[in-house]
Amino acid sequence: MAKNQMTEVNGVVSESLPNMQFRVTLEDGREILAHLAGRMRLHRIRVMPGDKVKLEMSEYDLDKGRIVYRSS
Repeated sequence: MAKNQMTEVNGVVSESLPNMQFRVTLEDGREILAHLAGRMRLHRIRVMPGDKVKLEMSEYDLDKGRIVYRSS
């Protein structure tokens, strides 16, 4: 999928799940399942519940996302 088809949204991590997956509450109140981007895994960026994150989501599946940036 092309990079320009991804939409960026902000959210807060509400729960940490196995296999580096997280339940994230978006700004509009929806809850989605998200996983860490490859660069965040490579540089061992830790994400904890309560962290504010930036997500990339596909236009085709609005229930899943990829965490690309973390701010505490």
